[in-house]
Amino acid sequence: MKDLYGLLGFPLGHSFSKGFFTAKFKDESIEAEYVNFELPDINELKHNILDKPELKGFNITIPYKIDIIPMLDSISEEAREIGAVNCVRIVEGKLFGYNTDAYGFKHSLLKLIKDARPNALILGTGGASRAVRYVLSQLGIEYQLVSRNASDESISYEMLNESTINNYKLIINCTPLGTFPNVDNAPNIPYNLLTEQHFLYDLVYNPTVTKFMKNGQDKDAKVLNGYDMLVGQALKSWDIWNS
Repeated sequence: MKDLYGLLGFPLGHSFSKGFFTAKFKDESIEAEYVNFELPDINELKHNILDKPELKGFNITIPYKIDIIPMLDSISEEAREIGAVNCVRIVEGKLFGYNTDAYGFKHSLLKLIKDARPNALILGTGGASRAVRYVLSQLGIEYQLVSRNASDESISYEMLNESTINNYKLIINCTPLGTFPNVDNAPNIPYNLLTEQHFLYDLVYNPTVTKFMKNGQDKDAKVLNGYDMLVGQALKSWDIWNS
């Protein structure tokens, strides 16, 4: 019986994870399979995934990175601090949660900003956003959360103005806006105020150049998608599953 791994989320039509691991298993002659667990309700997890004895671990993506936590037997200190889990290891029926998004994001972000440490706008407040906040704090980068509605910890998109865009040169899209097949969507920010001094990082990686990134390129901003983050977190997950 092959070892089984997979990705939990909904929807999953945009994801490259299955293709990445399938290629890895083939290239390295690993007797394992990676499948998509596309569940519209996370409460289906127990009967649709966890009843598979060959399952050794799985990744979690939108919208379940926070919802998965109460279902786990234990989570790592880092995942607890972040407040989101995207990797689960199964040992003797026990579920252990980790966050590998932070690892993947940090190494990918540094390719974009190098030695710069610009103030950052984080678009979105979900599970992926939590890993981003954690990394920015590690790097000493001040950040401001942006959400659809203002709150004690975030401002709204409508509140973004010239002063804000001038003061925050790094803008990170942690929302699913622009993900295939909805490629014409993008976060509602004042792109006309961007300059060549800005960095736009999109956690979305499908399509390769999102509308968010294209809008930045039109203003000569430096842009990067989330593919390197995907690869980094996937390889880190593999290390955890086989530790």
